[in-house]
Amino acid sequence: MLAARFYDKGDIRVEQTRMAEIREPDDVIVKVRFCGICGTDLHEYLMGPIVTPSQPHPMTGATLPQTLGHEFSAIVVDIGSVVREVAVGDRVAVMPSIICGRCHYCRRGLGHLCTSFASIGLSAEWGGLAEFSVLKEYQLAVLPPQVSDLEGALIEPACVAAYGVDRAGVAGGDVVLVTGAGPIGLLSAMYARAVGASTVIVAEPNRNRAELARAMDIGLVLDPANDDFGPLLADLTRGVGVDLSIEASGTSAGLAGCVRQTRRRGSIVQTGLHTKPASLDAMALSEKDLTLYGSWCFYITDWPRIIRMVAAGQYPVEKIVTSRISLVDVVSKGFDALVDPASSELKVLIESGA
Repeated sequence: MLAARFYDKGDIRVEQTRMAEIREPDDVIVKVRFCGICGTDLHEYLMGPIVTPSQPHPMTGATLPQTLGHEFSAIVVDIGSVVREVAVGDRVAVMPSIICGRCHYCRRGLGHLCTSFASIGLSAEWGGLAEFSVLKEYQLAVLPPQVSDLEGALIEPACVAAYGVDRAGVAGGDVVLVTGAGPIGLLSAMYARAVGASTVIVAEPNRNRAELARAMDIGLVLDPANDDFGPLLADLTRGVGVDLSIEASGTSAGLAGCVRQTRRRGSIVQTGLHTKPASLDAMALSEKDLTLYGSWCFYITDWPRIIRMVAAGQYPVEKIVTSRISLVDVVSKGFDALVDPASSELKVLIESGA
Protein backbone atom coordinates (compact mmCIF):
# COMPACT_ATOMS: atom_id res chain seq x y z
CA MET A 1 0.00 0.00 0.00
CA LEU A 2 1.03 3.63 -0.48
CA ALA A 3 2.19 5.69 2.52
CA ALA A 4 3.99 8.96 3.28
CA ARG A 5 7.00 8.06 5.43
CA PHE A 6 9.27 10.43 7.36
CA TYR A 7 12.96 9.51 7.24
CA ASP A 8 14.72 12.66 8.45
CA LYS A 9 14.57 16.45 8.39
CA GLY A 10 13.17 17.50 5.01
CA ASP A 11 12.87 13.89 3.87
CA ILE A 12 9.34 12.54 3.43
CA ARG A 13 8.86 9.83 0.81
CA VAL A 14 5.59 8.60 -0.67
CA GLU A 15 6.32 4.93 -1.24
CA GLN A 16 4.95 1.43 -1.19
CA THR A 17 5.03 -0.27 2.20
CA ARG A 18 3.72 -3.45 3.79
CA MET A 19 -0.05 -3.94 3.68
CA ALA A 20 -2.02 -3.57 6.91
CA GLU A 21 -2.98 -6.84 8.61
CA ILE A 22 -4.73 -8.10 11.75
CA ARG A 23 -2.20 -9.35 14.33
CA GLU A 24 -4.03 -9.04 17.64
CA PRO A 25 -7.68 -9.87 18.47
CA ASP A 26 -8.48 -6.20 19.24
CA ASP A 27 -6.94 -4.88 16.02
CA VAL A 28 -9.04 -3.01 13.48
CA ILE A 29 -8.00 -2.34 9.88
CA VAL A 30 -9.35 0.87 8.39
CA LYS A 31 -9.25 2.43 4.95
CA VAL A 32 -8.25 6.06 5.42
CA ARG A 33 -10.67 8.65 4.03
CA PHE A 34 -9.13 12.01 5.00
CA CYS A 35 -5.99 12.87 6.96
CA GLY A 36 -4.78 16.30 8.05
CA ILE A 37 -1.24 17.64 8.27
CA CYS A 38 -0.65 18.83 11.83
CA GLY A 39 1.75 21.46 13.12
CA THR A 40 3.61 18.63 14.83
CA ASP A 41 4.11 16.97 11.45
CA LEU A 42 5.47 20.26 10.09
CA HIS A 43 7.90 20.55 13.02
CA GLU A 44 9.20 17.07 12.20
CA TYR A 45 9.62 18.02 8.54
CA LEU A 46 11.45 21.26 9.31
CA MET A 47 13.49 20.31 12.39
CA GLY A 48 13.02 16.62 13.12
CA PRO A 49 13.27 14.03 14.24
CA ILE A 50 11.75 15.46 17.43
CA VAL A 51 9.03 13.10 18.70
CA THR A 52 9.40 10.56 15.90
CA PRO A 53 11.69 7.87 17.38
CA SER A 54 15.24 7.48 16.12
CA GLN A 55 15.54 4.54 18.52
CA PRO A 56 12.81 1.93 19.12
CA HIS A 57 9.95 3.48 21.11
CA PRO A 58 9.70 1.83 24.57
CA MET A 59 6.01 0.97 24.14
CA THR A 60 5.53 0.37 20.43
CA GLY A 61 9.03 -0.53 19.29
CA ALA A 62 8.55 1.82 16.33
CA THR A 63 11.48 3.62 14.80
CA LEU A 64 12.18 5.67 11.69
CA PRO A 65 11.03 5.71 8.96
CA GLN A 66 7.63 6.70 10.37
CA THR A 67 4.36 6.76 8.45
CA LEU A 68 2.98 10.18 9.39
CA GLY A 69 -0.59 11.31 10.02
CA HIS A 70 -2.56 11.32 13.27
CA GLU A 71 -5.61 13.42 12.31
CA PHE A 72 -7.83 11.15 10.26
CA SER A 73 -11.16 9.60 9.46
CA ALA A 74 -11.61 6.16 7.96
CA ILE A 75 -13.90 3.26 7.10
CA VAL A 76 -13.58 -0.05 8.96
CA VAL A 77 -12.65 -2.88 6.58
CA ASP A 78 -11.66 -5.71 8.97
CA ILE A 79 -11.84 -6.41 12.71
CA GLY A 80 -10.17 -8.75 15.19
CA SER A 81 -12.05 -11.54 16.96
CA VAL A 82 -12.82 -9.64 20.20
CA VAL A 83 -13.83 -6.30 18.63
CA ARG A 84 -17.43 -5.35 19.55
CA GLU A 85 -17.80 -1.57 19.42
CA VAL A 86 -17.17 -1.11 15.70
CA ALA A 87 -18.17 -3.15 12.66
CA VAL A 88 -17.03 -3.49 9.08
CA GLY A 89 -18.41 -0.55 7.10
CA ASP A 90 -18.53 1.88 10.04
CA ARG A 91 -17.23 5.40 9.38
CA VAL A 92 -14.92 6.41 12.22
CA ALA A 93 -12.80 9.23 13.60
CA VAL A 94 -9.45 8.16 15.01
CA MET A 95 -8.15 8.95 18.52
CA PRO A 96 -4.41 8.44 17.85
CA SER A 97 -3.00 8.14 21.39
CA ILE A 98 -1.52 4.83 22.53
CA ILE A 99 -1.34 4.44 26.30
CA CYS A 100 -0.15 1.81 28.77
CA GLY A 101 -3.22 1.86 31.04
CA ARG A 102 -1.04 1.02 34.06
CA CYS A 103 1.03 4.07 35.01
CA HIS A 104 0.20 6.66 37.69
CA TYR A 105 -1.57 8.93 35.18
CA CYS A 106 -3.44 6.31 33.18
CA ARG A 107 -4.93 4.88 36.36
CA ARG A 108 -6.26 8.34 37.24
CA GLY A 109 -7.99 8.91 33.92
CA LEU A 110 -5.18 11.06 32.51
CA GLY A 111 -4.11 8.86 29.63
CA HIS A 112 -2.82 11.84 27.65
CA LEU A 113 -0.07 12.14 30.29
CA CYS A 114 0.88 8.44 30.12
CA THR A 115 4.57 8.01 30.95
CA SER A 116 4.95 5.65 27.95
CA PHE A 117 2.76 7.73 25.63
CA ALA A 118 2.92 6.98 21.90
CA SER A 119 0.83 8.04 18.93
CA ILE A 120 -0.32 6.64 15.65
CA GLY A 121 1.43 8.64 12.92
CA LEU A 122 4.29 9.79 15.17
CA SER A 123 5.65 6.90 17.21
CA ALA A 124 3.89 3.76 16.00
CA GLU A 125 4.06 1.42 13.04
CA TRP A 126 1.00 2.92 11.38
CA GLY A 127 -0.21 6.37 10.40
CA GLY A 128 -3.03 8.15 8.61
CA LEU A 129 -1.02 9.38 5.62
CA ALA A 130 -1.49 6.00 4.00
CA GLU A 131 -4.16 4.03 2.20
CA PHE A 132 -4.83 1.78 5.22
CA SER A 133 -3.98 1.76 8.92
CA VAL A 134 -4.22 -0.60 11.89
CA LEU A 135 -5.72 0.65 15.15
CA LYS A 136 -7.06 -0.65 18.43
CA GLU A 137 -10.78 -0.72 19.10
CA TYR A 138 -10.48 1.94 21.84
CA GLN A 139 -9.03 4.39 19.31
CA LEU A 140 -12.15 4.54 17.14
CA ALA A 141 -15.34 6.58 17.47
CA VAL A 142 -18.20 5.90 15.06
CA LEU A 143 -19.37 8.96 13.12
CA PRO A 144 -23.11 9.69 12.93
CA PRO A 145 -24.69 10.55 9.55
CA GLN A 146 -24.62 14.28 10.39
CA VAL A 147 -20.78 14.29 10.50
CA SER A 148 -18.93 13.96 7.20
CA ASP A 149 -15.70 12.06 6.65
CA LEU A 150 -13.97 15.41 6.16
CA GLU A 151 -15.24 16.68 9.51
CA GLY A 152 -14.25 13.36 11.07
CA ALA A 153 -10.61 14.02 10.17
CA LEU A 154 -10.80 17.28 12.15
CA ILE A 155 -12.03 15.77 15.42
CA GLU A 156 -8.47 15.28 16.69
CA PRO A 157 -7.34 18.92 16.31
CA ALA A 158 -10.79 20.02 17.52
CA CYS A 159 -10.18 18.03 20.71
CA VAL A 160 -6.74 19.61 21.14
CA ALA A 161 -8.29 23.07 20.91
CA ALA A 162 -11.21 22.20 23.19
CA TYR A 163 -8.94 20.76 25.88
CA GLY A 164 -6.87 23.95 25.98
CA VAL A 165 -9.95 26.16 26.33
CA ASP A 166 -11.42 23.85 28.97
CA ARG A 167 -8.16 23.91 30.96
CA ALA A 168 -8.65 27.61 31.64
CA GLY A 169 -12.43 27.41 31.87
CA VAL A 170 -14.42 29.83 29.72
CA ALA A 171 -17.46 31.19 31.57
CA GLY A 172 -20.58 32.53 29.89
CA GLY A 173 -20.05 36.11 28.71
CA ASP A 174 -16.24 36.00 28.84
CA VAL A 175 -14.05 38.06 26.52
CA VAL A 176 -11.41 35.74 25.03
CA LEU A 177 -8.18 36.58 23.23
CA VAL A 178 -6.63 33.98 20.90
CA THR A 179 -3.08 34.64 19.70
CA GLY A 180 -2.34 32.89 16.42
CA ALA A 181 -4.78 32.15 13.58
CA GLY A 182 -3.44 28.74 12.70
CA PRO A 183 -5.76 25.72 12.71
CA ILE A 184 -5.60 25.22 16.50
CA GLY A 185 -6.03 28.92 17.19
CA LEU A 186 -9.12 29.16 15.01
CA LEU A 187 -10.58 25.94 16.39
CA SER A 188 -9.96 27.34 19.88
CA ALA A 189 -11.84 30.50 18.93
CA MET A 190 -14.76 28.46 17.57
CA TYR A 191 -14.90 26.30 20.67
CA ALA A 192 -14.71 29.29 23.03
CA ARG A 193 -17.71 30.78 21.25
CA ALA A 194 -19.56 27.46 21.39
CA VAL A 195 -19.16 27.13 25.16
CA GLY A 196 -20.21 30.67 26.05
CA ALA A 197 -17.67 33.38 25.25
CA SER A 198 -19.47 36.57 24.29
CA THR A 199 -16.54 38.12 22.46
CA VAL A 200 -13.56 36.44 20.77
CA ILE A 201 -10.59 38.42 19.47
CA VAL A 202 -8.03 36.70 17.23
CA ALA A 203 -4.55 38.27 17.09
CA GLU A 204 -2.69 37.40 13.88
CA PRO A 205 0.13 39.39 12.21
CA ASN A 206 0.26 37.27 9.01
CA ARG A 207 -1.94 38.99 6.44
CA ASN A 208 -2.96 35.81 4.60
CA ARG A 209 -4.00 34.02 7.77
CA ALA A 210 -5.78 37.10 9.10
CA GLU A 211 -7.84 37.30 5.91
CA LEU A 212 -8.75 33.62 6.15
CA ALA A 213 -9.78 34.13 9.78
CA ARG A 214 -11.98 37.11 8.90
CA ALA A 215 -13.72 35.09 6.19
CA MET A 216 -14.70 32.49 8.82
CA ASP A 217 -16.61 35.10 10.87
CA ILE A 218 -15.44 33.66 14.19
CA GLY A 219 -14.68 36.94 15.88
CA LEU A 220 -12.75 40.18 15.59
CA VAL A 221 -9.36 39.70 13.88
CA LEU A 222 -6.63 42.22 14.73
CA ASP A 223 -2.95 42.64 13.92
CA PRO A 224 -1.02 42.60 17.23
CA ALA A 225 1.87 44.43 15.56
CA ASN A 226 -0.28 47.52 14.92
CA ASP A 227 -0.04 50.41 17.36
CA ASP A 228 -3.81 50.45 17.82
CA PHE A 229 -4.00 46.81 19.00
CA GLY A 230 -3.71 47.60 22.72
CA PRO A 231 -6.06 50.60 22.62
CA LEU A 232 -8.68 48.59 20.70
CA LEU A 233 -8.61 45.84 23.32
CA ALA A 234 -8.82 48.47 26.07
CA ASP A 235 -11.90 49.95 24.42
CA LEU A 236 -13.52 46.54 24.09
CA THR A 237 -12.93 45.71 27.75
CA ARG A 238 -13.34 49.18 29.29
CA GLY A 239 -9.67 49.15 30.15
CA VAL A 240 -9.88 45.97 32.23
CA GLY A 241 -8.37 43.45 29.81
CA VAL A 242 -9.64 40.14 28.45
CA ASP A 243 -10.88 37.45 30.83
CA LEU A 244 -8.99 34.59 29.20
CA SER A 245 -6.16 34.29 26.68
CA ILE A 246 -5.41 31.25 24.55
CA GLU A 247 -1.82 31.33 23.29
CA ALA A 248 -1.87 29.30 20.06
CA SER A 249 1.04 30.81 18.13
CA GLY A 250 3.84 29.02 20.00
CA THR A 251 5.87 32.26 20.14
CA SER A 252 7.35 34.40 22.89
CA ALA A 253 5.61 37.43 21.38
CA GLY A 254 2.26 35.67 21.56
CA LEU A 255 2.77 34.69 25.19
CA ALA A 256 3.95 38.20 26.10
CA GLY A 257 0.84 39.63 24.46
CA CYS A 258 -1.37 37.34 26.51
CA VAL A 259 0.30 38.41 29.75
CA ARG A 260 -0.06 42.05 28.77
CA GLN A 261 -3.70 41.93 27.63
CA THR A 262 -5.25 39.59 30.22
CA ARG A 263 -7.03 41.25 33.13
CA ARG A 264 -5.97 40.89 36.75
CA ARG A 265 -6.92 37.47 38.12
CA GLY A 266 -7.47 36.27 34.54
CA SER A 267 -6.16 33.08 32.95
CA ILE A 268 -3.79 32.17 30.12
CA VAL A 269 -3.52 28.75 28.52
CA GLN A 270 -0.46 27.78 26.48
CA THR A 271 -1.86 25.61 23.68
CA GLY A 272 0.62 26.32 20.87
CA LEU A 273 3.79 24.24 21.14
CA HIS A 274 7.09 26.07 21.51
CA THR A 275 10.11 24.57 19.75
CA LYS A 276 12.53 26.57 21.90
CA PRO A 277 12.40 28.19 25.37
CA ALA A 278 10.16 31.25 25.64
CA SER A 279 10.71 34.41 27.64
CA LEU A 280 8.08 35.34 30.21
CA ASP A 281 7.51 38.45 32.31
CA ALA A 282 7.17 36.60 35.60
CA MET A 283 6.79 39.85 37.54
CA ALA A 284 3.70 40.76 35.51
CA LEU A 285 2.37 37.25 36.10
CA SER A 286 2.64 37.88 39.84
CA GLU A 287 1.51 41.51 39.88
CA LYS A 288 -1.65 40.70 37.94
CA ASP A 289 -2.33 37.52 39.94
CA LEU A 290 -2.62 35.58 36.66
CA THR A 291 -3.00 31.84 36.25
CA LEU A 292 -0.92 30.21 33.49
CA TYR A 293 -1.99 26.77 32.32
CA GLY A 294 -0.13 24.29 30.19
CA SER A 295 -2.11 22.20 27.71
CA TRP A 296 -1.01 18.84 26.32
CA CYS A 297 -3.08 16.91 23.78
CA PHE A 298 -6.62 16.07 24.90
CA TYR A 299 -8.68 13.76 27.05
CA ILE A 300 -8.61 10.51 25.10
CA THR A 301 -12.28 10.00 25.99
CA ASP A 302 -13.43 13.30 24.43
CA TRP A 303 -14.23 12.07 20.91
CA PRO A 304 -17.95 11.31 21.43
CA ARG A 305 -18.58 14.72 23.05
CA ILE A 306 -16.78 16.70 20.35
CA ILE A 307 -18.44 14.64 17.60
CA ARG A 308 -21.84 15.51 19.10
CA MET A 309 -20.96 19.21 19.04
CA VAL A 310 -19.93 18.98 15.38
CA ALA A 311 -23.09 17.01 14.53
CA ALA A 312 -25.24 19.70 16.19
CA GLY A 313 -23.57 22.47 14.18
CA GLN A 314 -22.11 24.05 17.32
CA TYR A 315 -18.49 23.49 16.30
CA PRO A 316 -18.06 24.25 12.55
CA VAL A 317 -14.65 22.62 12.22
CA GLU A 318 -14.84 22.31 8.42
CA LYS A 319 -14.30 26.07 8.08
CA ILE A 320 -10.54 25.75 8.58
CA VAL A 321 -9.97 23.48 5.54
CA THR A 322 -8.35 25.30 2.62
CA SER A 323 -7.36 22.38 0.34
CA ARG A 324 -7.98 18.70 -0.35
CA ILE A 325 -5.14 16.93 -2.15
CA SER A 326 -4.05 13.42 -3.10
CA LEU A 327 -1.52 11.35 -1.16
CA VAL A 328 1.01 11.47 -4.00
CA ASP A 329 1.06 15.29 -3.73
CA VAL A 330 1.44 15.41 0.05
CA VAL A 331 4.96 16.88 0.02
CA SER A 332 4.70 19.48 -2.74
CA LYS A 333 1.10 20.60 -2.21
CA GLY A 334 0.90 19.79 1.48
CA PHE A 335 4.07 20.14 3.58
CA ASP A 336 5.90 22.58 1.31
CA ALA A 337 2.82 24.75 0.86
CA LEU A 338 2.11 24.90 4.59
CA VAL A 339 5.65 25.90 5.59
CA ASP A 340 5.72 28.70 2.99
CA PRO A 341 4.95 31.95 4.88
CA ALA A 342 3.53 33.47 1.69
CA SER A 343 1.09 30.59 1.18
CA SER A 344 -2.65 31.00 1.56
CA GLU A 345 -3.00 27.45 2.92
CA LEU A 346 -4.26 26.92 6.46
CA LYS A 347 -5.43 23.30 6.78
CA VAL A 348 -4.66 20.77 4.06
CA LEU A 349 -6.45 17.43 4.06
CA ILE A 350 -5.17 14.43 2.15
CA GLU A 351 -7.93 12.38 0.56
CA SER A 352 -6.82 8.77 0.35
CA GLY A 353 -7.49 7.32 -3.08
CA ALA A 354 -7.93 10.76 -4.67
